Amino acid sequence: MRDFKKLFVWQRAYALSIAVHDAVRGIRRGSEHTDLKRQLTRAADSIASNIVEGCGAATQKEFARYLDISTKSATEAEHHLLAARDRRALPADRWQPLTSEVIEIRRMTYSLRKKILNDAASD
Repeated sequence: MRDFKKLFVWQRAYALSIAVHDAVRGIRRGSEHTDLKRQLTRAADSIASNIVEGCGAATQKEFARYLDISTKSATEAEHHLLAARDRRALPADRWQPLTSEVIEIRRMTYSLRKKILNDAASD
């Protein structure tokens, strides 16, 4: 069992989640973008949440599986961010830093997963 709060990738993913929630606050309730707002925040939350779940895994392989899910959530969040920009729900100046961060977090998560699997193979 790992302390997720010590993982830099979780710290970044959690901060991204907070930033996404802040960014979508300006989207009016009842607007045509309500579903997009909900999907984006859920995907962003899922990145950090799956890292946390993986930290409670019994094996390295199971932890790697949760990191894989987290990576997929990051890809989903990137898609929703792009859709939010193109549907004019998020201005480009809000979209760009969030997208750059989600891409970097996805890379970090993928690298950690690869390391975990390599370590598990060595055991």
